[in-house]
Amino acid sequence: MLEELKKVVYEANMLLPKYGLVTFTWGNVSGIDRESGLMVIKPSGVDYDKLTPEHMVVVDLEGNVVEGHLNPSSDTLTHIELYKAFPNIGGVVHTHSPWATSWAQAGRGIPCYGTTHADYLYGEVPGARCLTKEELDEGYEKNTGVLIVDVFKNNDYEAMPAVLCKNHGPFTWGKNPHEAVHNAVVLEECAKMAARCEMINPQVEPAPQYLQDKHYYRKHGANAYYGQREE
Repeated sequence: MLEELKKVVYEANMLLPKYGLVTFTWGNVSGIDRESGLMVIKPSGVDYDKLTPEHMVVVDLEGNVVEGHLNPSSDTLTHIELYKAFPNIGGVVHTHSPWATSWAQAGRGIPCYGTTHADYLYGEVPGARCLTKEELDEGYEKNTGVLIVDVFKNNDYEAMPAVLCKNHGPFTWGKNPHEAVHNAVVLEECAKMAARCEMINPQVEPAPQYLQDKHYYRKHGANAYYGQREE
């Protein structure tokens, strides 16, 4: 079942250690098949060097295992909430990458200080508040997803494919699992550069809005001109 998607999700998961986004098993990637309404996700707590495509777990959008002999990622219900709320995404990534997680633990969004950030992430990377004890006890993973979705009631989830969960870490998403990983790599690099920027100049201000607009929209939208046209 969903053998091609399992392969894609497996390959995307293997990119996390390649790009230094995970330590031990601290991360996961999922992908969704919108036609069947089924999601494929990494199994919980399995070392990356032991993973195979066959280990990927198929679940429905209620979190029930449809196929697979291993437990799905403990973050499965968070991923599901994002797929339910964001209809144009096809992949979700969660990591504890050190720089982005440092901003999350500090309870701060990541300001856009330069064009590298602006090329991919439109505006400040938002932060979600910490769950209350009641929300955590009621359903930690599901309510983490609900909280993220709430942040994006007034934000464009496609223009800003990332969020920082306070005291926790980052989630990113994209049109497919590989794009979601790409956005996780970009987020980590932007988090690193922003932290260093503030170390060098504690009074630094975000990049001018017109510069942010120029760099974002030259790569995205109807009038984008960066890169090559697809034939």
